[in-house]
Amino acid sequence: MSRDKNFHIRPAAPDDWPGIWAVMEPVIREGETFTWDRDTAEDAARDKWTKDAPGQTFVAVADDGEVLGTGEFHANQAGGGSHVANAGYMVGSRHSGRGIARALCEYSLKEAKTAGFRAMQFNAVVESNVRAVWLWQSMGFRILATVPEAFNHPEIGFVGLHVMYQELRK
Repeated sequence: MSRDKNFHIRPAAPDDWPGIWAVMEPVIREGETFTWDRDTAEDAARDKWTKDAPGQTFVAVADDGEVLGTGEFHANQAGGGSHVANAGYMVGSRHSGRGIARALCEYSLKEAKTAGFRAMQFNAVVESNVRAVWLWQSMGFRILATVPEAFNHPEIGFVGLHVMYQELRK
């Protein structure tokens, strides 16, 4: 469990879902940072976000129990590609800038390594999400490729999607 004075990170429990959805729904509806349909229904979001071992869904929780952010990791591919994890993170807009995304990523890197994954790959980091790109690079991810105009941002139009990668060293 990752912990600081304001929040801690732990595996999600079924009763965390209302708080997870409260974080996820505005991010999905805004459509600026995730490649999900902006009208994704709650049940579909739960099915897509909730992961089984060796993957995991997890939450950043305030000391008072409020879900501040959430993350998940899972095998990026099946079969011969199942040793590489993929992950995603969402933080409530009221809690941006508190180090929650960094803590969620650190937690997922550690847990993915423990689960036996050899690397982590982000398939679709929106190029215009410069705070996230900077954060992931500061944490050791590198951009392998950028797919030009692969994301239709609702405010600025077509932008690239980065594929980012990091080995999970022993």
